[in-house]
Amino acid sequence: MSRRSRQIQSSHAGLLCDGSAPAAPAASSKLDAIVVPAARRATELRSVIELAADLRVPLVILCSREALLDKVVERVNGTLYAQALVIQVPEDYRPPCPTPKTSARKFQEASAGRSSDLSAKRNLGLLYGRLRGWNKILFVDDDIRGLKSTDVDRLTGYLDRHPVASMASRKFPDNSVVCHARGKVAPQDVFVSGAVLGVDLQRPELSFFADIYNEDWFFFARYAARRAIPKIGEVRQLEYEPFADPQRAAREEFGDLLAEGLYAAFESQPGMPFEEQLRLAMQPTYWHRFKGIRLATIEDTLAAVRNAEASIDQFPRVVRSLETARRWTNRISANLCVEFIKSWQEDEELWQKMLANLPSGQRKEDALSQLRLTNWVSCGYGLRTESQADLAAAGAV
Repeated sequence: MSRRSRQIQSSHAGLLCDGSAPAAPAASSKLDAIVVPAARRATELRSVIELAADLRVPLVILCSREALLDKVVERVNGTLYAQALVIQVPEDYRPPCPTPKTSARKFQEASAGRSSDLSAKRNLGLLYGRLRGWNKILFVDDDIRGLKSTDVDRLTGYLDRHPVASMASRKFPDNSVVCHARGKVAPQDVFVSGAVLGVDLQRPELSFFADIYNEDWFFFARYAARRAIPKIGEVRQLEYEPFADPQRAAREEFGDLLAEGLYAAFESQPGMPFEEQLRLAMQPTYWHRFKGIRLATIEDTLAAVRNAEASIDQFPRVVRSLETARRWTNRISANLCVEFIKSWQEDEELWQKMLANLPSGQRKEDALSQLRLTNWVSCGYGLRTESQADLAAAGAV
């Protein structure tokens, strides 16, 4: 086996299509909202609030953890032309629909007990948009910087003929712990992600965000298989320390192994229908082989890092993180990978059936009630600030 064949590819750029050409949105198909899954303090939302105000596009801000509703409302009200629906998302919130099979305990254990509400918030954004009858939304994470109004306009235009359109964060790289380590010793690309992701909500094949690391790769997997995701450009992500906690590698490894293996299957079968490409990922023999490739990649990265110890910043932490990833990969069975892929496809089928039966064109209050969200505030320029409590007191709900 050659060194190249025993390494995971450093780039999946071949699964993208060019989104650099101008593409103005149709006058009748503007962006309905920018949806922000917020977990950081309200001060970190300044750039996205100002962007939305400049575009005259309303925000839906989904708050949890350090993002406090009152503080976010205060920042929106203090920004000229900004308008927002600010929602406090309860801890452990799940949309009122059957628990996905991909959220089963065995998969949570394989992800080292990973705890994140990002998938739930993004699914909430999809559901709320569908209930309102919206066509186009743009997800923007609260740690994204450098997103320009011209990029948003072009991305919105591409949604006229593409189901999704996205951008990549190269500085600071939006990568896994293992890929950050590889980037210290070899070229490492950055794929598009859910951090800046435009979605056409009316597509019948609209997917969901599974509760796993790399949830965005699963959401737009069928479009990656078709080479139908336009990369609009690049943005910046706030810097963080990927090697601070070695367990971060454990929490990411199951999702990273699955997503990398799935996209490798797509790359090996260009031009084939998505369902046929997926059959390869339904075979334990495929995952047994790919797990070997993953382990070889980690081993080779470890060796390269150790050889370059003098030039590697935070060398002990990088090594511990890679060793943790290797240990966790060894615990994941090929059969478990197949079970997840099958569960993901079953979940997606049920999700799409549910979406097809949802009511559409609902008022804000009715959509929020259906989603069992009671702590929210509608606020901003030219709007009378109102909340669910205000409406209840007035007898409107």
